[in-house]
Amino acid sequence: MLAGNAVAGTQAPTENDILRKHGVIPEKPPSPTPMIEEAILEGRRLAHENRLEGKDLDELDELEDEEDDAFLEAYRQKRMAELNNLQKKSVHGSVYPISKPDYQREVTEASGRGPVFVNLTSSMGTNVESRVLSDLWRQAAQEYGDIKFCEIRANQAIEHYPDRNCPTILVYNKGDIVKQIVTLMTIGGVRATMRNIDDILVEVGAVPESDMRVIKRRQAAEDAEEERLAGGSKTIKTGTAGRSRDDDDDDWD
Repeated sequence: MLAGNAVAGTQAPTENDILRKHGVIPEKPPSPTPMIEEAILEGRRLAHENRLEGKDLDELDELEDEEDDAFLEAYRQKRMAELNNLQKKSVHGSVYPISKPDYQREVTEASGRGPVFVNLTSSMGTNVESRVLSDLWRQAAQEYGDIKFCEIRANQAIEHYPDRNCPTILVYNKGDIVKQIVTLMTIGGVRATMRNIDDILVEVGAVPESDMRVIKRRQAAEDAEEERLAGGSKTIKTGTAGRSRDDDDDDWD
């Protein structure tokens, strides 16, 4: 006869099982494994479905031998529609240098028709971050011609504005400031890139995450990182393989 209350072929309840039965401690949460596996499968499915996102017309043409004709043509039509839509909306294309009397009209009122991005620049030529953002501002204005980018000296816009707070990014929408970034410290400092500007545009809703300009730059950065890592691993392997027998013998001295 078995000792205790255990029945042949069953596992005796643990102390925690008894405590849970009487409501002393909460029930064990369900295992996350099935949900994780489901999320991974869903991620793979979406990645496959969206594998052509961010590719321009020339890149789509290069895939004619690899993709289904109907699927490729659908993406080509979608991309052409996006390009036509952007061309219609691209009414800006360059940075607007503004003065204080223009501010209300060019920024606050204009933001009723869409987000307006303002760069409050330094009046001192020694402010490196301010120069970096001005360069990015020009590039962003050219690429995102459907969005208005303005620039004004900070001390002209706001009297006695401290230069240490420059550059400052102000984003207006519907007459209000919806985002403010003081200096580039939180977005990479002097190493800030267009990817940081893309992130701001997406965050405030100026462009969707699915915007082909955002996707294309993100994919280019990911490809560059993969190449960098691949190059690093090759260097490590080459460095190991290139050692002479004498070098190996020295390790045992």
